[in-house]
Amino acid sequence: MRRRVLPGLTLSLGITLFYVGLIVALPLGALIFKAASLGPDDYWRIVSSGRAVASYRVTILCAAGATAFNLVFGLALAWVLVRYSFPGRRIIDAIIDLPFALPTAVAGIALTTLFAQNGWFGSWLAEAGIRVAYTPLGIMIAMAFTSLPFIVRTVQPVLEDLDPALEEAAQSLGGSDLAIFRKVILPLLVPALLAGVSLAFARSLGEFGAIIFIAGNQPFETEITALLAFIRLEEYDYQAAAAIASVMLIAAFVMLAITNLLQARALRYTGRS
Repeated sequence: MRRRVLPGLTLSLGITLFYVGLIVALPLGALIFKAASLGPDDYWRIVSSGRAVASYRVTILCAAGATAFNLVFGLALAWVLVRYSFPGRRIIDAIIDLPFALPTAVAGIALTTLFAQNGWFGSWLAEAGIRVAYTPLGIMIAMAFTSLPFIVRTVQPVLEDLDPALEEAAQSLGGSDLAIFRKVILPLLVPALLAGVSLAFARSLGEFGAIIFIAGNQPFETEITALLAFIRLEEYDYQAAAAIASVMLIAAFVMLAITNLLQARALRYTGRS
């Protein structure tokens, strides 16, 4: 018999399922159970209230804007880090992971300090008539800051593993740089881009600490769903908090399901499994 470092399938699977159930399934089950304790009418009244719907709109639109920005900027940043060598490259590569290590509350305070009307960047933007702090634009900046590493770190390894012979063959056939990127490189990056976009969007939907300081938290204008659920918790209205949180949970599951479907189609297109 072959000797294995890890124990047998039964024990390994049992340990894995135990920790998944304890860390993931149990909290989600408690949330669903609490939301299900409401009757259908009460549940719909809570999740469809004007303030809740406004928070969904602010959260989803800002998350979509931040993800779209990170899709372009993150791809460009990954491309530069992989394809070019320059002084300070390692420092920039390390800074990308800063949002993972930095407490989100600290990030929110730092962003508010920078983009307030009397801040370093905010004062310049204010002269141009652009307000960032306490506006949806500030929310998007906070979301983009915390979710950027997801796109860079999913695209970067794929770029590193691309076979240069593919680009050389396309160049030998007379393809322009833009055509090579669009027809050769980009299709190979699509699965990684979809994974990064889904992770970045999901992180933006659930972000809290980095946003509440720069958003201003004005109901119907700059109040995100996570904050509204937290307010309901502070009011000891646990059922309402669970109902509002369940809406974002459903949205995250739907988004991940769509992303996985698109990834499967993209992998089939590129001939990989």
